[in-house]
Amino acid sequence: MLFDRSLIEPLVSGLAPEQLTATVGAFLHSASTADRISAVEAALESGGRRWRTAVGNWISTRIVPAEVLVPDEYQRWRPLVQDAMQFVFSRLSGRRLAAKLVEQIELPRDTPPEQRLIRLISKMPGLQKLGQVLARNRRLSPALREALSELENGMSDVAPGEIRAIVEAQLQSRLTTHAVEMDASIFKEGSASAVVRFTWNGAGHERERGIFKVLKPYVPAYFGEDMTLLAQLAEFLSSSDPRYAFAVYDVQEMLAEVRQLLEHELDFPREQATLAEALLGYRSSIGIRVPRVIVPLCTKQITAMTEEDGVKVTDACRRSPIRRSRIAEQVIEALIAVPLFSRRDPSVFHADPHAGNLLYDEANRELIVIDWALAERLSLESRRQLAMLALMMNLRNQDGVREAIYALSRQGGPGSRPAPSHRKQVIERSVARFFAGLPSGHAPGTLDAMILLDEIAMEGVHFPSSLFLFRKTVFTLDGVLHDIAGAEVHMDSVITREFLTRWISSLGFFHSPLSVKDLAAVEWNTLRYSVGQAIAFCGLPKVGQADPEGTPPANRLS
Repeated sequence: MLFDRSLIEPLVSGLAPEQLTATVGAFLHSASTADRISAVEAALESGGRRWRTAVGNWISTRIVPAEVLVPDEYQRWRPLVQDAMQFVFSRLSGRRLAAKLVEQIELPRDTPPEQRLIRLISKMPGLQKLGQVLARNRRLSPALREALSELENGMSDVAPGEIRAIVEAQLQSRLTTHAVEMDASIFKEGSASAVVRFTWNGAGHERERGIFKVLKPYVPAYFGEDMTLLAQLAEFLSSSDPRYAFAVYDVQEMLAEVRQLLEHELDFPREQATLAEALLGYRSSIGIRVPRVIVPLCTKQITAMTEEDGVKVTDACRRSPIRRSRIAEQVIEALIAVPLFSRRDPSVFHADPHAGNLLYDEANRELIVIDWALAERLSLESRRQLAMLALMMNLRNQDGVREAIYALSRQGGPGSRPAPSHRKQVIERSVARFFAGLPSGHAPGTLDAMILLDEIAMEGVHFPSSLFLFRKTVFTLDGVLHDIAGAEVHMDSVITREFLTRWISSLGFFHSPLSVKDLAAVEWNTLRYSVGQAIAFCGLPKVGQADPEGTPPANRLS
């Protein structure tokens, strides 16, 4: 069909979304999809902000209504979800929004909302990644998390031929040199990349299996707009309706995580370098492995690596509770102990260790850590203070906890807030409140330390970004460990055991982040804390403290 935009624009401009649907079906039934998109784009351009708002409302209330997508137990989230969807789609660029509207119009009338949502967020890496992050949130009901996981698994918005064309164009003669043979189908698909299996001739000219992780062709064009929309959405939800107040912190943190994940996922050279660094970091760790980068077949938009066989770590050895407990211990060793006690400065750690990134080779009893797109580094000083914080937390030593947290806050950079004096007050107040709320029989540890850091951060105290990611890693692992072994494995017990094992096996030459001076400080702080507790228990004032009547300690009768 020959399409004259000047003739069709007056016909579709100013129509309500429902009327537009009928018009596209009645007057453009024989038009190509491209012509339909152009007609709807014309309507979007001529209708202005008011019409775009109407389209956003139509999508969020009629196409994928929050009442259907959000379960009853989370009904207070429905206004937020509905308004967020309205906000995003009413601000999407005209061409992208027009394509999505036409696709929705062309779907059968009885298409369920869940399927419509999958199509709606196709080629939108920002919203796809947001769905993935939500699916890993343990505070959501299992049913909702499962639905979100199915949403992620059902996503397919790139054709195998498109990925093959990218690989052939970028690797060219290298494919022939290394006798590369690619599978015809896509193995896995994420929000920003697609994975294709291949075989090739390795260094010894033996056939080896590998995978290509390839940046989807549309992502570079849409990435900037998606990042801008997510930033605008975070600002909108934090400064708008008071009904969102209960979720402001969670939403802001979630959107910040999504932006960071996507930024790292697009940096293929960074991931390739991180994989090489991780391979060195784990070379002496028995039972833990990471994929090896196939350097000759990598580019700025393609990462080639060895294919690793394994089942999802939460599905491994389901009939053997003993082996599952050992798997949980391997997870703690790999994701916390190894980076925490590394000789390297800084040490690299995996910052997105959800169960989908952890495989288990049941035959060889090895944990495989994959997808290193989001990784960060901890300096020796940060690891030292984290170790001190965990130790002091375990000893219930408030003085030691305060000192470690304050030291970590000083690493937040020159823009750290608030001012040092006020920062100390915030930390002291938060630590006192936290310990006052601890049950008497509870033994606090690393997880409690991360929760406390979270609460202090909410008070406005800044910490290094690497610490923010490490704390998220601990929270994520806590959920994974629970899914593997329930309450059978304790994170701090494994960390302590790994510390002692490394120290003994190295004949005392183990490069611990804690110095002899630190260990001596632990003993002194423990003694001081115990004496202070005893004095408080007996009702006596501390040394140097005036009694309730105001008599200075120097003048007090013995």
